[in-house]
Amino acid sequence: MSACTGDQLSGTFKEAAGGGGAGQIEYILTLTNTSSAKCTINGLPTAVLLDASGAPLPTNVTGTAISPLVALATGASTHATARFSPDVPGTGDSQSGTCQPKAHTLRVTPNGGGTVDAPIKPPTSVCERGTLNFSVFDG
Repeated sequence: MSACTGDQLSGTFKEAAGGGGAGQIEYILTLTNTSSAKCTINGLPTAVLLDASGAPLPTNVTGTAISPLVALATGASTHATARFSPDVPGTGDSQSGTCQPKAHTLRVTPNGGGTVDAPIKPPTSVCERGTLNFSVFDG
């Protein structure tokens, strides 16, 4: 079984209900295998935040990269959660108003290459120069 490529997947990046606290919120990245072949994903998401026009925004993905290999059958999904601050400025952020421009899309590069765009619902600012603290993909 080969690693998933961007053209085999669809994605969403949605706010988790009740996932906030201490200046942080939680969003869930869902990647779904839309191809007719099984494929695998593992590790931390490799991703770039994009603004409404598709221009890249500062992005810094952090987390523990050790994870199991997740096999995705046709129609199966995997999830990774990201915790971040939408409104507490850090180094390199604007100290008045929003700390970073609102991100509208998370462009993910899966292990097999290519990209898949996951719309961000709702669009949000990601402070600390776009720092997203991700969990690994679940099985």
